[in-house]
Amino acid sequence: MLGRYRGRIAATALIVLAGAGTLGACGDDSDGGKSGAPAALKLGYFPNITHATALVGVEKGIFAKHLGTAPKTATFNAGPAAVEAVFSGAVDATFVGPNPAINAWAKSKGKAIKIISGAASGGVALVVKPGIKTPQDLRGKKIATPQLGNTQDVAVRYWLKKNGLTANKDGSGDVKVVPQENATTLQTFAQGTIDGAWVPEPFASRLVLESKGVKLVDEKTLWPGGKFVITHLIVRQDFQKKHPDQVKKLLQGVVEATAYLNDDQADAKKAVNAALSKLSGKPLKDAVLDSAFKEIQFTTDPVAPSLVQGAQHAEEIGLLEKTDLNGIYDLGPLNEILKTSGKAQVSDK
Repeated sequence: MLGRYRGRIAATALIVLAGAGTLGACGDDSDGGKSGAPAALKLGYFPNITHATALVGVEKGIFAKHLGTAPKTATFNAGPAAVEAVFSGAVDATFVGPNPAINAWAKSKGKAIKIISGAASGGVALVVKPGIKTPQDLRGKKIATPQLGNTQDVAVRYWLKKNGLTANKDGSGDVKVVPQENATTLQTFAQGTIDGAWVPEPFASRLVLESKGVKLVDEKTLWPGGKFVITHLIVRQDFQKKHPDQVKKLLQGVVEATAYLNDDQADAKKAVNAALSKLSGKPLKDAVLDSAFKEIQFTTDPVAPSLVQGAQHAEEIGLLEKTDLNGIYDLGPLNEILKTSGKAQVSDK
């Protein structure tokens, strides 16, 4: 039985639109009434290697092949903004981290979203300046996270609390946690205005390789078996009810993209880099790409136990109130595809 947690989103939505045109701000799922057919699916994701499933799905045309047309895409810096886009109808489905998905479920009282697939496990680290060797060395320091209330923000605040340090939402406490965009964190770390950052790949590797940061915590070491969900796929429930065939086609693309990432990693790295180059204006260095890929497991398994544990962590630091997470997963369509493909099915337990 899943635990009981209730959350609230602590962020404003900032959507960076990409791909085939600007997305509407409402939940219109049709082509304007001309034929009654659904418009191109509106898909969100982040320009992170932890979202490589989305990156290659778009870049290699995998999603377009299954959906019959390329999805309209929107990219986000962090989960709370992506969730706001789901609520507004600006996206139909989005790749996102666990804590924003929990918040979306809680805020809507289980009416807005479902988690329909996993995407990635691992690929997150706390990188700090040389000389910081223990948690206590962080006292009086500034640590960046992508956004208040996002998955990494919850992780670092919980970890600090477990190590006897306070990090309050208003910026007070033993350690000041500074929510800022990942691209900004690369600059502020290099400039020395922050002392570290709890960030996903490729940003963790870039801090190490480009700015001589030191990995103080690999988040995998904090989870049973080294597995925890960093990225999964959520869908608007109303879209899923209206267009279950589109959702299934998207999931077929997810399964194929995941297999591609695992079976042809050399080519997949090139596709990921090409996609990131289009989004950021320049490709990653090979060393960064290789380092990041080593840290991530690409999988359709949502690693459900880590979702519940992550909710417990968020409650302990005051970012979540209790709610019932039962029903947050709908893995039936995914498991049908996995079974047909001869692949192992996944669990919501």
